[in-house]
Amino acid sequence: MNKLTVPAKIENLQKVMDFLSNQLDSVDYIMKARLQLELSIEEAYVNIVNYAYGSEEGEIIICCNVDKSPLKVKMQFIDYGNPYNPLKSENPDISLNAEEKEIGGLGIFLIKKNVDDISYEYLDGKNILTIQKKLNDC
Repeated sequence: MNKLTVPAKIENLQKVMDFLSNQLDSVDYIMKARLQLELSIEEAYVNIVNYAYGSEEGEIIICCNVDKSPLKVKMQFIDYGNPYNPLKSENPDISLNAEEKEIGGLGIFLIKKNVDDISYEYLDGKNILTIQKKLNDC
């Protein structure tokens, strides 16, 4: 697995996206699947930046593995912030109009809808969010 460690700051989002691009340089993928993965990675990263450390500073470790047969990307987001399992949150009611909807929860909902597998564990003082996405089918 390849690894990138960045301070948990929004300005490092482009580094994370560039890291993903570098991992996918040598593979052929379906563009729709890649865009779904990119959206999911962006949502996961921004959620960690905004909520994991509160007002404290911290870092995010991103690990990436690309399996070529079948073509699948596995990304892990690891932080030492407050324990939080985003998968325990209820899905938002997307049938409500904008005025009736509560703020929050849509990012994790989008991730769940756009990846093949998502899991969370809290282990040895670390939040570990794992996302897997096949890139050769949608």
